[in-house]
Amino acid sequence: MADRFQGKVAVVSGGGRGIGRAVALLLAEEGASVVVNDLGCEVDGTGSSHVPADETVAAITKQGGKAVASYQDVSQMSGGEALVQKAVDTYGHLDTLVNSVGIRRDRLIWQMTPEDWDAVIRNSLKSVFTTTKFACILFRQQRSGRIVNITSDAGLGGIGMSNFAAASEGIVGMTRTIARDMGRYGVTCNAVSPMAATRLFPGVVDMYRQGGPRHNNPDRRAGLGIPAPQDAGEAWKGPGTPNDPENVAPLVAYLCSGESPNANGYVFGVRGGDVYLYTNPEVERAVYDQGLFSLDALDDLVPRIISYDMWRWR
Repeated sequence: MADRFQGKVAVVSGGGRGIGRAVALLLAEEGASVVVNDLGCEVDGTGSSHVPADETVAAITKQGGKAVASYQDVSQMSGGEALVQKAVDTYGHLDTLVNSVGIRRDRLIWQMTPEDWDAVIRNSLKSVFTTTKFACILFRQQRSGRIVNITSDAGLGGIGMSNFAAASEGIVGMTRTIARDMGRYGVTCNAVSPMAATRLFPGVVDMYRQGGPRHNNPDRRAGLGIPAPQDAGEAWKGPGTPNDPENVAPLVAYLCSGESPNANGYVFGVRGGDVYLYTNPEVERAVYDQGLFSLDALDDLVPRIISYDMWRWR
């Protein structure tokens, strides 16, 4: 066992599977006492099971680490509060919160039902709010804490997932705002948008298309100068594949540590051996007038100054 997180207490929501499990295992390996939360639901949010959380806890304790399971539904306020309280009741305090929970109900927009929309927003976005709210009450009092939210690139234009895109971009906006709310108290909040193969992120159709628009996979949509998926696989020299969720855990753990005090309110990306930083939004181009723009003026100015090199999404 290492000691980077010796004496620290971490809560990992969604810690029973995928990226959350990998993060929980690494934090425990580095000395943290971990509360592994997982409702054990299916990808679409239905059902529940104690097995995922219990299996992660068993894997940690087998290696000599400290962990307890939580089966709370953190899409409910009571669940988020109970999860944070369990960390305090079990280990006496809380230092780190990793939110890695969500569900998928993909539909093209004209097929999306209100139930599909509400379920994904509740389980993927509200679940970050409930845990963070109650963790921040403690973090503000103790003047320290680390929050890392797992999000996705769906908001960059994933097909057939408007609900998941809204949740993902909501997490990004929350991350930036929580960073401002809590930064003055010594607390940091960052997000990680991973490219990894899990139950929740098995890959999307447009990653595998041949041809198509020049931004036809998440790497290109994000403007990243990193290899396409098949090239990354051929160049990979680590264990497994570049898409394994274990490859995401080191970056998340790093952001949970005290080694990144200036990283606050940022979105990082990771895929295999690549770690990258997304730019925060800024005004790229603008036109000005001394009064209200007329439509005739916009007809003239926008094509010449703002939209001259825009490409049409399809």
